[in-house]
Amino acid sequence: MSEAVPVDDLATKALGKLTERGMSISCAESLTGGLLADAFVRIPGASQTFRGGVVTYTNEMKTAVLSVSSELLRTNTAYDPQVAQQMSTAVREMFHSDFALSTTGVAGPGPDEGVAPGKGFVSLTTPQGTEVQAIDQPGTRAEIRVAFVRAALELLVSYLG
Repeated sequence: MSEAVPVDDLATKALGKLTERGMSISCAESLTGGLLADAFVRIPGASQTFRGGVVTYTNEMKTAVLSVSSELLRTNTAYDPQVAQQMSTAVREMFHSDFALSTTGVAGPGPDEGVAPGKGFVSLTTPQGTEVQAIDQPGTRAEIRVAFVRAALELLVSYLG
């Protein structure tokens, strides 16, 4: 991940590319707790492309709001690539957006369900399918959350070219 590129610059670039194409984006967040949506809405003109987002911090809400498989959550925990994929797929459908991002992982400071802080996944769902990226970014809780936002935005910007 590129620490040199500020989150605001990545969000601006992503929104610009989406606006040029007349396309939209939404997001589903867990450990980032709204920071990804905030990265978009801090940019003037975001309403042209950003449809909205949901924060599903608990497994119960992942299932209730996004229809993430409760069996998957029980068996594999929330820190699983399939969970990230189900989150981004569901929020794309929910908001009728062209693209959707999701974040799920452990922000810390300690491990959760045997998963170390800084580990998790970001997911991008597009009209062509879904790409999930594993993240392993140690740091403070705040640093980890920002790193996941950055990773999600980098995934989107990379896809958009």
